[in-house]
Amino acid sequence: MRQRTIAKKVKGVGIGLHKGNPVEITLEPLEADSGIIFFRADLNITIEATPKNVVDTKMATVIGKNGAVISTIEHLLSAIYAYGIDNIRISLNADEVPIMDGSATSFCMLLDEAGIRELDKNRKVLVVKKDIIYKDGDKFVKVMPSKKALYNFTIDFNHPIIGKEEYSFEFSRSNYIKEISKARTFGFLKDVQMLRSMGLALGGSLDNAIVLDEKKMLNSDPLRYENEFVRHKILDAIGDLTLLGMPFVGKYESFAGSHHLNHKLTLAILNDESNYEIKSFDEKLPELSKVYA
Repeated sequence: MRQRTIAKKVKGVGIGLHKGNPVEITLEPLEADSGIIFFRADLNITIEATPKNVVDTKMATVIGKNGAVISTIEHLLSAIYAYGIDNIRISLNADEVPIMDGSATSFCMLLDEAGIRELDKNRKVLVVKKDIIYKDGDKFVKVMPSKKALYNFTIDFNHPIIGKEEYSFEFSRSNYIKEISKARTFGFLKDVQMLRSMGLALGGSLDNAIVLDEKKMLNSDPLRYENEFVRHKILDAIGDLTLLGMPFVGKYESFAGSHHLNHKLTLAILNDESNYEIKSFDEKLPELSKVYA
């Protein structure tokens, strides 16, 4: 299987979650071995999507370089990963990726519009060779060897609408589009009020997030999936692990994981070359070709 980029340039616009201003986004093709590159068009600064450029993980995954930052990259990266795009430039005129509807479905639509073009070099894949875990109290994220790309996530919120949810997901692009891409981000009204008092979440609304008070969901439209909350956590995890720089084969498992824990796990994986093996799709890996078709 060959590396991929998009077939043509596409543009979109959406609201930035924190500043509440319109953000223009442009996706452009890149040549083989270029990777995923963000570009702050307003500052003329390029920021590569790599773990070393992660500067904040408190409320979203934020990358930065030379004083410039780009926030909330995880939903877009999740869609890019699902579509098997290895090389792409993402140009923005602000410091955050637009939130769109709080899921990855708008980015999937942009990628559908752009199309996919194969390049002249083989794809590479990171194969997990041993168990790697990162803990924070009872919270953890973990990867284990597997011949498939699997995700299992559990959350447990003391809230009548959420409670304990668990979801297992076998990765493929078609499964992602059906089972994961439409799951929206969610938050609690008390936290939104606190963030706005700090000048954040100014673009947040019921159009781009599920918002809950102490007892109920405030959105008038129903959940898109019965367990939409935990599915969004898988969407986030896929986006965060995109920073590994290539597709990975293994089982990801988490209890109450977060952007911070995902980042720490990514660093832990890459910190020791005995944790993984990098293979090329020109080897005999038919099971991987099916996964990342």
